[in-house]
Amino acid sequence: MVQTNQTVTLSCKTETSPSTTRIYWLRQRQALSANSHYEFLACWVSVNKTVYGQGVEQEKLTVLGNSPRNLLKLQSVKPADSGVYFCMIVGVPNLIFGKGTQLSVVDVLPTSPQPTRKTSTPKKKVCRFPSPVTRKGLSCAPLIIGLLVAAVLILLVSLGVAIHLRCLQRRARLRLLKQ
Repeated sequence: MVQTNQTVTLSCKTETSPSTTRIYWLRQRQALSANSHYEFLACWVSVNKTVYGQGVEQEKLTVLGNSPRNLLKLQSVKPADSGVYFCMIVGVPNLIFGKGTQLSVVDVLPTSPQPTRKTSTPKKKVCRFPSPVTRKGLSCAPLIIGLLVAAVLILLVSLGVAIHLRCLQRRARLRLLKQ
């Protein structure tokens, strides 16, 4: 929990070669449900370039790709910045989706100490295949579909960035040949 207008730094650990790695940062604003979705914030490409998502305030967000720790720095956070932040690492040959970090931004931090509670280990959620007869247990379909959709969107963005970079490279080569 952080207070409004503070700076927050989130980190993501990688174990892949930085020359073949892209680090994506995503945010999920509401709790995981059938209506929740991931918002693309930014992508760090190994050529020290950051590609920002649509509608992202670039002056508030900084992505630093320094293997093995990659950082997302949020400046002057507001309550609207609250959510679960995920990193996704696209490397060769791996695709790694981080566990997520909960960020809660409040105008005023609580002043009274919270009573300590015994922390219990959370029960593991077991995904069961839905049976046509009974619907007992946790269904993983929304989670799996959400992750697959996010992965496909990110791969499409990566493809667009790769095509754009290839076009820039080709234009530069053509200009060089003309000279």
